[in-house]
Parts: sequence; C-alpha cells; structure tokens
Amino acid sequence: MFVALERLINLDEGYRGTFQVQGRHLLLIVVDRQPILMENRCPHQGAPLHNGTLEGTMLRCSRHGITFDLSTGCAINAPCAPLQRLSLAYDGDRVGLDL
Repeated sequence: MFVALERLINLDEGYRGTFQVQGRHLLLIVVDRQPILMENRCPHQGAPLHNGTLEGTMLRCSRHGITFDLSTGCAINAPCAPLQRLSLAYDGDRVGLDL
C-alpha cells in the first residue's frame, strides 16, 4: 500500500517535513536535490532530528552534537548506530513509502 507524504513539486533543496505513519515518526529531507526519508530520531538517545543543523550532507543532532553523513546514514564523530533510513516510493506527482 502506497502512503503519500509530499508532492514532488514541493521538494526544493533544504526541504524538511515531518510525518507520522503507523506510529513511526519520520523525517523527509532534501539534500543535494535528493529526498531522503528516515526515522525522525537520533539512534543515540532518540532526540528528534528535524531541528538538527544541516551543513551540506551532514546533519548534526541538536541534543548531543552527533553528526551523521546523510549519504550513508553513518555517524562520523561518535560511536553510534546509523540512521534508520527508509526507501522512498513514487506515485505520479507524489513521493511516499510502500507499506
């Protein structure tokens, strides 16, 4: 089942949108013109990532400063589990995910 999250026309560079799907808090972000969908929680202690600092492809959690490379999902400055990324699906002019 396809769950639409956003219209493609709205996915400009720097876009950030938060969504809740089946009890999961998700963050859709556009970096280098590529949409990335992930859990909206830092794997370190669960802090929300939607208010983190974005520099290039690096997202820094605002709670403890752990920085993640969005191209891989890996933490680069601390031993931490990678970001929980999800695969995007497309249907017409919408982006979302398949459940």
